[in-house]
Amino acid sequence: MGIKVTWLSHSAFLMETGETKILIDPFISGNPLCPVKEEEVMADYILVSHGHGDHIGDTIAIAKRTGATVVANFEICNWLNSQGIDKVHPQHIGGGFDYPWGRVKLTIAHHGSQLPDGSYGGSPCGFLLSVEGKNIYHACDTGLFYDMKLIGEEGVDLAILPIGDNFTMGPDDALRAVKLLAPQQVVPIHYNTFDVIEQDADGWAARVKAETGVTVTVLNPGEELEL
Repeated sequence: MGIKVTWLSHSAFLMETGETKILIDPFISGNPLCPVKEEEVMADYILVSHGHGDHIGDTIAIAKRTGATVVANFEICNWLNSQGIDKVHPQHIGGGFDYPWGRVKLTIAHHGSQLPDGSYGGSPCGFLLSVEGKNIYHACDTGLFYDMKLIGEEGVDLAILPIGDNFTMGPDDALRAVKLLAPQQVVPIHYNTFDVIEQDADGWAARVKAETGVTVTVLNPGEELEL
């Protein structure tokens, strides 16, 4: 059947498998690079990695409009309940769940997770998705950690890695992450949204190819790839 993966810029992705639309970290409004408007985005599921405004983004508005189920950690799900979102599925680090369209496992991520109103957002996470026989690892916001090697042992078809530095891994550590994960393909994210995270993604891709042989696909906001 295949999976269509569209980068909406920053860490936001829309993944489509069959008739199901899975939205990840929907930072749409206020995102200077996002090519779509919040009211244009459809979703059946929304995955939220942590509570920062540039990741939880438009989750509330989209969930209310579309009726999407939000998957996040327990603390964020409880907070969303308090914001009028009833369709949530809480998970936590290391735990996986089989949804009708595929499996989602929450991985560790070295980062923070305060919610926009100052509430505690629990532990940040990354996502390991198993969909249509493919493993997709979305690292979300994180620093480098050696346990990426364990994630790589799952057999990663696509790794989605931040390269922006300052708030997440920079280019050097992201290259080391590729070596630990040994994925089939990589897409860089979380760069150029703001001045402080400006990076040369094409230059990074060339370094990765030269040192690892792994294919890097540099997407422009709104571009997609097929798995």
